[in-house]
Amino acid sequence: MRKLKNEELNRLSTEEFKQAKKTPIIIVLDNIRSLNNIGSVFRTSDAFLVEKIYLCGITAQPPHKDIRKTALGATESVDWEYRESTLELVKELQGYENQILAVEQADKATMLNKYVPNTSKKQVLIFGNEVKGVADEVIPFCDAVVEIPQYGTKHSLNISVSVGVVVWDLWSKLMG
Repeated sequence: MRKLKNEELNRLSTEEFKQAKKTPIIIVLDNIRSLNNIGSVFRTSDAFLVEKIYLCGITAQPPHKDIRKTALGATESVDWEYRESTLELVKELQGYENQILAVEQADKATMLNKYVPNTSKKQVLIFGNEVKGVADEVIPFCDAVVEIPQYGTKHSLNISVSVGVVVWDLWSKLMG
């Protein structure tokens, strides 16, 4: 057994990525403070061929050196768009074939491991601010809330970890 070299990984070029069939997942970042977290979300989105990222509110936009540091070029491959209001974006996305999901701890939340995605719809995943979570005003406009099961003493995960967990789980359910 040996570790593979980067050139042996057969990764897509940026142009090939843009032309590739995408996973029916859209990520909405609701007022994310950390530029490193934003870059990490881009990198995870590239890894799983996420269709698009929406950056909302105070969420910083590329190009920025601190986003670039963790994104490692994924801001060039993954489609993204800035929107001032998460709520207005969610209302707009409701008009299409989308399943709007807040990733949050809420009453009536479905644990991620129990969530069964509607495969005829795109999964729109809303991830909230590192301290406040998904804005309270956005939750009522979601079709569902999914929660990552946790069993330790802490009540939350870093947003970049949450994105990785949720996107991997949904990718497995949709594409696996």
